[in-house]
Amino acid sequence: MASDLQKLTLFYDGACPLCQAEILFLSDRRQAGLLDFIDIHSDQYDPAKVGVSCEQALAAMYGQFADGSLIQGAAVFPEAYRRANLPFLAWLFSRKSLQPILQAAYQVFAKNRHAISAALGPTALRWVRKKRDLSAS
Repeated sequence: MASDLQKLTLFYDGACPLCQAEILFLSDRRQAGLLDFIDIHSDQYDPAKVGVSCEQALAAMYGQFADGSLIQGAAVFPEAYRRANLPFLAWLFSRKSLQPILQAAYQVFAKNRHAISAALGPTALRWVRKKRDLSAS
């Protein structure tokens, strides 16, 4: 239930096209003001306030709840999907039995984000933007 959820701010790499695509995908679905996004390369990102250096934020996806508590890595995704009204993805990414696989896959992605994003990011970003444009028409 949305009213039971704290606001979540995601800190993302705005220089990564695949990351941009995910943020656009989520931003179109956020509900009730429960999901915000801050590019770690922007002036809005304050490492001292968040408690996560830019290097740490580049190494793993971080999210911060309204109460100040942090989550990172694969744990961010079910929380974001819950707030973006994507219940199946939230359910899937929160399965305890899948956590080791999701965490390992995320670590591989995080270490190779720029190579993966160079290969897949532009296509994903075009797809999300096209879908967004079609929805707006």
